[in-house]
Amino acid sequence: MSADPTTQPASPLVSLRNALLAGVLLLAPLVVTIWAFTKIIDVVGGTFRPLYEHLLPESLQSIPLLWDLVATIAVLLIVTLLGYLSHYFFGKLLLGIVERFVQNIPGIGAVYHSVKQIVTTFGSERKNLFNKVVLVQFPRAGCWTIGFLTNRTQGEAQSRAGSEMWTVFVPTTPNPTSGFLLILPRGEVVELDMSVGEGMRMIISGGAVVPPWPHVKPAESPK
Repeated sequence: MSADPTTQPASPLVSLRNALLAGVLLLAPLVVTIWAFTKIIDVVGGTFRPLYEHLLPESLQSIPLLWDLVATIAVLLIVTLLGYLSHYFFGKLLLGIVERFVQNIPGIGAVYHSVKQIVTTFGSERKNLFNKVVLVQFPRAGCWTIGFLTNRTQGEAQSRAGSEMWTVFVPTTPNPTSGFLLILPRGEVVELDMSVGEGMRMIISGGAVVPPWPHVKPAESPK
């Protein structure tokens, strides 16, 4: 049975050619980068050398290769700064294009917009916005709702109410980016043990996710 020609080992000439091409592809970016840096350094060195000779005393100018070192460092700093600026600019531009594209997709755009609002409102930079999860009677007496204690400070609005008032934010469900600002007497605000994250999950889920509480016995399954 004859061997498959596709499995035959390559000839020494073909192996030498492939190795040469691999070496060229490996060295080409490095050579181009070195050539570009050399040209940039030559341009910077030729442009700013009069300033260098004017500012530095002759004793420093006589140090061998000092100007080449200064020009190289200056070029590296300029290139690095341009890299940061281009990354920031093009990154923002690309992110804006992607966001506009996603927001124009029917159905998905509305969900993306809502999620972005939630992340912006309750992101890490605002993690200290809420102090504690509380329970208040809203929108009427006897109807309890979850809220977040935002402030105990007694400002003008609190002081004019005539007693110690606490500021509570009651978010809407399931989109907590909107809600109601309530200024309530301290005695009408019930502080809860659950964390702010647990309270937020309960609100977003519409009450479907209830954080466990050790003082409540689990409901028994019907027999």
